[in-house]
Amino acid sequence: MIDTEKDNRKMVERAILVGIQDASISPREAEEHLDELEDLVGTLGIPVIGREMVMLRNLNPRYLTGSGKAKEINLNAKELEADCLIFDGELTPSQQRNWEKLTKICVIDRQEVILDIFASRASTREAVIQVELARMQYSLPRLARAWTHLSRQRGGAKGTRGEGEQQIEADRRIVQQRISHLRKELKEVRQHRKVERKSRNRNKVPHAAIVGYTNAGKSSLLNALCDSSVLVENKLFATLDPTTRKIVLPNQQELLLTDTVGFIRKLPHTLVEAFKSTLEEAALADFLVLVLDAMSPQVEDHWETTLAVLDGLGAGEKDIIVVFNKMDLHPDPVKVTKLKHIIPDGIFISARSGKGFDKLHVALMKHATSDREIIKLKIPPERHDIASLAYSRGNVLDSDYEDNGVLLLTVNISKALNDKFRKFAI
Repeated sequence: MIDTEKDNRKMVERAILVGIQDASISPREAEEHLDELEDLVGTLGIPVIGREMVMLRNLNPRYLTGSGKAKEINLNAKELEADCLIFDGELTPSQQRNWEKLTKICVIDRQEVILDIFASRASTREAVIQVELARMQYSLPRLARAWTHLSRQRGGAKGTRGEGEQQIEADRRIVQQRISHLRKELKEVRQHRKVERKSRNRNKVPHAAIVGYTNAGKSSLLNALCDSSVLVENKLFATLDPTTRKIVLPNQQELLLTDTVGFIRKLPHTLVEAFKSTLEEAALADFLVLVLDAMSPQVEDHWETTLAVLDGLGAGEKDIIVVFNKMDLHPDPVKVTKLKHIIPDGIFISARSGKGFDKLHVALMKHATSDREIIKLKIPPERHDIASLAYSRGNVLDSDYEDNGVLLLTVNISKALNDKFRKFAI
């Protein structure tokens, strides 16, 4: 077995993409999906040497495509000396095995590409567990395959290398035991996150989740607003782990912002479930900041995909601030006019230059204070408990003392706390 990353990378260096167009999508949409698959494959550093689009009228249980088309693709792969076929559609385990038996090369689908990208991006313990769990669930019905995940061929993220060998060599019982163990570990990590959320809720600081399509600029926006240093790369799925930072808005209102994993079409079901604790940051936030790449030709499709994912998470009814990013790249004015017509309340910004941040700050302040109010309090010296509550549960904007020791506070508090402070309000 070849173990070095250098040698393993040679095992998959010439890939042919196979797109699927059926009655559910138009030819244009099928090409867009294939373009997206090419971006995903490029993120793994695998060169694409050819593309095939298959018109699918009826599902073929053996190859997904018809036998004649399968032979045609096989001949083309041999002529181009490809060493991997990558399908945009989802292959069943038996179809995958049949293709590999026919072509004698590695055959994978979009799910496996996304899983491998996630594996290369995982950094925290939670992300590593979630990725391994998703890959184990994906590999369980595929243990008899001649090929395993790309990570076995190209090397995986730190701490995960070698899982490909385990998946192909272990029998079903061992893999199922591993899945059970990972689920227990993930439950413990989620419990820890739940404790963190309770602490956040006690402080009653408004919380917004930054959501959107992968590579739309969510992490760049978080960094720009909060002066932080979250990893930013011009690659798909650069962020897997939710990162929360605090921002103080111009009206002195504090706000927590959480960067979340990017959405994408055809996200594997195993990953949606495995990353539920990551994605549920969106469902539990007070409101959402939905970031869209204004330069993307598929920006409208990305908008619809993101809304569909949010609906699936139970966050579709949340208040949403729609932000069109990357305006520093000068998108087509006609396209901008069209986007303004589709989403009249959309805010056009550049996370890189700060353009449009004044309007974004106004929107953030409006949403962050929708269930809060600013009140002035006059607290006698003996009521230290009220003063303590104001500092711990509110945002104190100003404070002063009268000669008799009475504390004067101007505080931004949740309207739910009105009854506790009403007696001391000026």
